[in-house]
Amino acid sequence: MIKIYHNPRCTKSRQGLSILENSGKEFEIVKYLDTIPTEKELTEIIKLLGISPIELVRKNEKVWKENYKGKELTDSEIIKAMIENPKLIERPIIINNNKAVIGRPTEKINTII
Repeated sequence: MIKIYHNPRCTKSRQGLSILENSGKEFEIVKYLDTIPTEKELTEIIKLLGISPIELVRKNEKVWKENYKGKELTDSEIIKAMIENPKLIERPIIINNNKAVIGRPTEKINTII
């Protein structure tokens, strides 16, 4: 089943949700600010995306700039920072079986649904 990690307050995330709704396919919505992924889940998502943890971080967020910017962090420390501050996680993330994309630009979503 398709899964979207969604933040209803984010325009791109809402656009991604709309693409899924219009696809006619079944999907699950995970409001990741309410249901924060575990370290294991986030590590698996990063692996599916084929990126490094830092590539999933929203580096313009105030919490990143104030607490992490300019520091030498391990992948594990970056993942822990995203779990402790889930608004740092880039969105939307769409997963379909063993494929995943960050829906920026939103057209990327069509490549896996």
